[in-house]
Amino acid sequence: MSCEGRGANLNVFGLSWGPRADLLLVRDVSFSLQAGDRLAIIGPNGAGKTSLLRCLYRGVAPVAGRIEINGEDIRTLSARAVALRVAVVLQEMPADFPFTVLDVVMMGRIPRRQGLTGWTDEDRAQVRHCLEHLDLAAMANRQFATLSGGEKQRVLVARALAQKPDIIILDEPTNHLDIRHQLEILHLLAGLKLTIVTSLHDINLAGTFATHVALMRDGRMVGFGLPRDVLTPHAISTTFGVTALAHPIEGNAAARFSFSLKTA
Repeated sequence: MSCEGRGANLNVFGLSWGPRADLLLVRDVSFSLQAGDRLAIIGPNGAGKTSLLRCLYRGVAPVAGRIEINGEDIRTLSARAVALRVAVVLQEMPADFPFTVLDVVMMGRIPRRQGLTGWTDEDRAQVRHCLEHLDLAAMANRQFATLSGGEKQRVLVARALAQKPDIIILDEPTNHLDIRHQLEILHLLAGLKLTIVTSLHDINLAGTFATHVALMRDGRMVGFGLPRDVLTPHAISTTFGVTALAHPIEGNAAARFSFSLKTA
């Protein structure tokens, strides 16, 4: 049994969104991912990263453009059909609620329930597999609120995987985590076969984790492609308004440089 879907092609065409017609936070964004690709979206605060993610998982409806999963416009799909294809891990982490780790991960099976039936043997087996896959089985009966930040993040990823999606969308999954747990989460995600779209604030982590990188500024995607092509000193300096100092990385196929930043 696998706790993953198969990945899916994701195509975005001319996407725009804003709370008002005269205030667009996402402007004419287009890109394409193949099944199994990992996209890291980076940019300064207010660049439109979270708003773009909300459009992708149908949290908000775009005012222009369309989003296709394996050629199907997500606006033509039911909410349940989207939930069967797309799982989401948001930046806002629930702080205190009376559920165990097992309870939280089991919630990921809700889109696959039929009517008001209880959990099936397949549900329980799927959740057990996801707990084992993320090394959480030993804490299945612990209260979620008692976990560390890194443990909570792994539980929320396990909940997303329990849906058995083809695409997983994450908003700053390394936020509030120490360096060790940041690396652990990204290593875990990189080992999945799913199509992954995530916002990240660390340029160097994005360069080593992602197969594709998108640079955003003022709601627009100002760069998209392989990390080694997009993450250049000039692009980072102009996008973030800083001076990017590049340090060559030998033998790294993903990114050519690591960067240190200073104010311009």
